[in-house]
Amino acid sequence: MRRQKEEEIMAKEKSVRELQKSKFGPEGALFTKRQDLVQPIQDRVYQAIESYANDKGYDFIFDKGGATGILFSNARYDKTEEIIKVLGSN
Repeated sequence: MRRQKEEEIMAKEKSVRELQKSKFGPEGALFTKRQDLVQPIQDRVYQAIESYANDKGYDFIFDKGGATGILFSNARYDKTEEIIKVLGSN
C-alpha cells in the first residue's frame, strides 16, 4: 500500500511539473500570451525609431538604457554579405 501511495505521489508530481511547463515554460501559455501582447508594441516602437532616423538622416540609433545596443542602423552599413563572401573564399 505504501508503494502504491508513493507511485501516486510521484505521478501527481510529474503531472504538476508538466502543467507548470505547459503554462510557464518557454513554449508555455504565459510566454505565448506575453509575445502576443508585447510584439505589436515593439513593432510600433521600432517603426517610430526607423521613421525618425530616416527623417533626421541618422545612420545609427543606440539604446543606452537597455541590453540591445543598436536599435536602428542604416542598411548601407550592413556588411554581412561581404563577410559571407570572404568566409566562402577561405
